[in-house]
Amino acid sequence: MLYRNFLCACLGILLLAAAAVSARDLAPAEPQRVGLAPDRLERLTARMNRAVDDGVMVGGLGMIARRGRVAYEETYGLADREAAVPMSPDTIFRIYSMTKPITGVALMILYEEGEFFLNDPVGWYLPELADLKVAVATADGGQNGATPAAQTGSGAGATANLVDSADAGPGPTREPIRQPTIRDLLTHTAGFTYGVFGDTAVDQRYRQAELITSQIALPEFVARLGRIPLQYDPGTRWHYSVSVDVQGALVQAVSGMTLGEFMQSRIFGPLGMVDTSFVVPQAKWARVAQMYSPAGTPDSDAFDAFMTENTATQLEVADDQWNESYRVGAKFESGGGGLVSTAADYLRFSQMLLNGGELDGVRILSPKTVQLMTADHTGHLVRGMDSPGYGFGLGVAVALDPGAIGELSSAGEYNWGGAAGTRFWIDPQEELIGVFMVQSIPHRTRLGSEFKNLVYQAVVD
Repeated sequence: MLYRNFLCACLGILLLAAAAVSARDLAPAEPQRVGLAPDRLERLTARMNRAVDDGVMVGGLGMIARRGRVAYEETYGLADREAAVPMSPDTIFRIYSMTKPITGVALMILYEEGEFFLNDPVGWYLPELADLKVAVATADGGQNGATPAAQTGSGAGATANLVDSADAGPGPTREPIRQPTIRDLLTHTAGFTYGVFGDTAVDQRYRQAELITSQIALPEFVARLGRIPLQYDPGTRWHYSVSVDVQGALVQAVSGMTLGEFMQSRIFGPLGMVDTSFVVPQAKWARVAQMYSPAGTPDSDAFDAFMTENTATQLEVADDQWNESYRVGAKFESGGGGLVSTAADYLRFSQMLLNGGELDGVRILSPKTVQLMTADHTGHLVRGMDSPGYGFGLGVAVALDPGAIGELSSAGEYNWGGAAGTRFWIDPQEELIGVFMVQSIPHRTRLGSEFKNLVYQAVVD
């Protein structure tokens, strides 16, 4: 009896260990078994290694999954050139805006649970954003060449009621045509901006308020944002913005948990994403890739770094400012760009979406919700970052016309990238996922696009 109990206990341990492995790693497959040509994948590896040899990339990592199997996982170069640390499959990367689709999923989990409707005004749940004004200079034909609301008819009568409030900030403001909705947050049509990718009067006010550069908690972020006017009328144009940070604040307000706690409980834990978080524990810091910048990049602040023209192709160690928000004690859980992750973790998240919201028996979203997220919601709008052939869904760019895009792709493929060069895409037609990780900021190369094209040229059935 004791011997049988011992065998049963050992078998249980083995089964638990096997389950842990299967929950952590998607099964590998030989490339040809899933329709990828090995010799053509060698082109991909050679091109990435050449970028390392040329000094354009210190190090990177690429993963490809097709039909639910990992068919390619390669490291290139070094995670830390100065310390001679090789790139590794478990290297941790700052994924910046690849955080956004994860935040979108978090918000849609609460949507599925009936906590709100997408067309609800944001101010119903975040009162600080209940009575936003819009800056006349940017909304009515001033900076950035916006179409005057009076000419379009969308803001009829609004310009007659100008508000010149010192607290509102950059010049006169007026009432918007409507207040932003939750759907506007998900589609970057809420009228917010970012502050570091432009230099309008509203952008300048964002920088003065240190919205994304100071370590403030989400409630304070929302309070500061609520004192700054919108750059455009909600729903009138696509403009890349802090709206996903507002999504994170909304998740926190509705769920009663911090954004990090909610993501860990409802996404990272269930999916086995063991290295994805807002803060890197000290025990894992040695696995974080060194951040690099093009030689000569200003290190004074993020605005100078992104706005200064720089054609340098060689990389140097980046200023330590790019690490501050990831260290233990950091307060700002940025739903728009604050996570670190590994390629393997992000592949699991992507496979969940490709599977219609489920992975390894764990359902995060319904297939209908994923369909809604990956449909184009902005086809009729002017887009601030014009990308012919692309639309935008709820948190992801959506390929509508590969011919207009001018890259190998499929209609319905969806994707996003990060400021340090990281990139992912999901192609339902080809049952294909690509994840590319690299670390240089501001990122000035086309390596992500090269990686993607070289993946597609290896698809042979």
